[in-house]
Amino acid sequence: MGILNTFKDHFNKAEFTIAPNKKLKTISNDFKKAFGLSLVFYKGNLIAEDNLTLAGLNKKTSSAIQVKSDAEIKIRASMKVKDVEKAFQTTYGVKVQIKDKEAKKLVDDNISLGDASRGD
Repeated sequence: MGILNTFKDHFNKAEFTIAPNKKLKTISNDFKKAFGLSLVFYKGNLIAEDNLTLAGLNKKTSSAIQVKSDAEIKIRASMKVKDVEKAFQTTYGVKVQIKDKEAKKLVDDNISLGDASRGD
């Protein structure tokens, strides 16, 4: 089933798009609906307050968050966890980690979101 699932993830037309003006909790909830995984935002090494937007997070951290109104990330199930986390860092300058549905365990960086959501 692994090869078939990878094929389906790669050609699945559904994309998850991040809009920088949404609140972190909305982005996290939408991510969980799309992939069944938790998306956790950090300010420095602490978990960020979920009522902030990405722009609001910029005012609460020493790291510069590069939020432009037209900057967005498109995420697909075929993407590896480490690539999604890196996209947040390079696009917005914000640290995120992808965890299991209950947000208790980190997901392996080297598997795809699709595999992680299926528990493969």
